[in-house]
Amino acid sequence: MKIIYTTFLFTIINIFTLNLYSQNSAHFKKVVWVVFENENYSSVSNQADFSKFASYGVSFLQMAAVAHPSQPNYIAMIAGSTLGVVNDKNVDLGTSHIGDLLEKNKMDWRVYAEAYPENCFTAPRAGLYVRKHVPFLSFTNVTGNPKRCAKIVNEKTFFSDLNNDLLPEFTMYIPDMKNDGHDTDINYAGMWLTRKFGDILNHPEALKDTLFIITFDESGMKESLNQIYTVLIGSNILKGTENKQTLNHYALLKLIEDEFNLGNLGRFDVSAPVIENIWKN
Repeated sequence: MKIIYTTFLFTIINIFTLNLYSQNSAHFKKVVWVVFENENYSSVSNQADFSKFASYGVSFLQMAAVAHPSQPNYIAMIAGSTLGVVNDKNVDLGTSHIGDLLEKNKMDWRVYAEAYPENCFTAPRAGLYVRKHVPFLSFTNVTGNPKRCAKIVNEKTFFSDLNNDLLPEFTMYIPDMKNDGHDTDINYAGMWLTRKFGDILNHPEALKDTLFIITFDESGMKESLNQIYTVLIGSNILKGTENKQTLNHYALLKLIEDEFNLGNLGRFDVSAPVIENIWKN
């Protein structure tokens, strides 16, 4: 009886220690993923605003998108695969995504999409809003579930939610078609980023446990390597670091899965490289 009790006690201690280690080893508790559109790495890295933000965090010199055109990349960001999507037409996918992993682990997700009409709007476009840039709306376990579909909102409450610590563990912020550079240019997008997020990103220490991922869906169509600008900014990031690993959107998804101990989706997120040498400790 004593042996059984002792074994049980050690098991409980080990579980507690593992959980404590997992919590303490995480480099962030929340992530905000901001996505811009269709621009070559060289153009973005030389633009004044984006160049400035690269110096505030870790910039990636060999980060690539996984496909052309836009929509397959957005699907890849949250599903670990393009799932056979090859164009920008509406798709309805009956499979899993990071939202499923988060909810399974009692965490949450949300999308703030500029100009989004809300109420689970699933049409291709409304003004400067486009559905193809909100990947969760391509999954039937979201669009067929009013409670989950309500996690996709417009941008109006983002900063109040951020300031009041109401953001979920995983957030995507999707600029409209002008602010993301799609219908404008890289200077317009860069100046928007400074106006919108500059006060936050200029002071990574104020982000506390929130990591910002600033990235692009794809490069310009003529760029063969599909290389994209990506920067991570947060209080635990090695500021001013350049990462030279060969990476893509799947590595960013893997980073989030690993930090939150979510497991994986069994797709390219499994084989994606671990992003190295970006943390203070």
